Amino acid sequence: MKLKDLLNRAVYKLKSAKIEKPILKARMLMQYTINKPREYLIIYDQKEITKEQEKEYMKNVEKLISGVPIQHITQAQEFMKLNFYVNEDVLIPRPDTEILVEEVLSITKRLTRPRILDLCTGSGAIAISIAKYAKNAILYASDISKKALKIAKKNAQNNDVYDRIQFIESDLFENIPKMKFDIIVTNPPYIRTVDIKKLQKEVQNEPKIALDGGIDGYDFYRKISGKAYDYLKYNGYLCMEIGYDQREFVMDILEYEKRYSKTYCKKDLYDNDRIIVTRVGD
Repeated sequence: MKLKDLLNRAVYKLKSAKIEKPILKARMLMQYTINKPREYLIIYDQKEITKEQEKEYMKNVEKLISGVPIQHITQAQEFMKLNFYVNEDVLIPRPDTEILVEEVLSITKRLTRPRILDLCTGSGAIAISIAKYAKNAILYASDISKKALKIAKKNAQNNDVYDRIQFIESDLFENIPKMKFDIIVTNPPYIRTVDIKKLQKEVQNEPKIALDGGIDGYDFYRKISGKAYDYLKYNGYLCMEIGYDQREFVMDILEYEKRYSKTYCKKDLYDNDRIIVTRVGD
């Protein structure tokens, strides 16, 4: 079968299954299956595909229809213009989180040699991006999951920053060295437990441990804000991603602690509240 015909067949199946962006995803799966760049699909659309490639491609199409995220099939996701390996053991890095990284990078420009801790690092996307673009920063990245840390280390090696980051297996602050950080950054689980079953099939296939924020979705914000000031320098920054409707309550949690000041919120590209930044001090 010709490449173009196989692509059309896949697009039809994806459209019938009501998969979002069927043309784009059909092309991404083809690139992955035949290991060729996007331009190849355009220039050689009349090229014959082998039976083995056709079988593998349609198998991947069926996986996508069944709810497996395309990033878990291709084992790749771009974030901050860097390439990351991902699988079912880590949360897929999303463009919304780039707002958080960009804010941390902006803060680091005002600091000489900032020591930064990335809590709940997952794939390592946040810590690795900061290490890549802030050459003056000293990075620590922690996660409770051994499998996630293994992937984060792999991504650090692939992006040439492995020697810039110390990885720590830790349940939040449990195993974090007793030191003071200039910045603590985190994209913690913040979905209400009851809401996880309402998410898209693709999201439900991501690790629950990276999604579940407890009964009301605020478990991690309470734990992190209640302990972070012990690990931050005076005037040190706590930078957190939040859900689009969580601004007010997270602000209340921080105010309750009476240790933070100069708190502000920034929106994402869709005008949703996305990150909260606060500082230790008066």
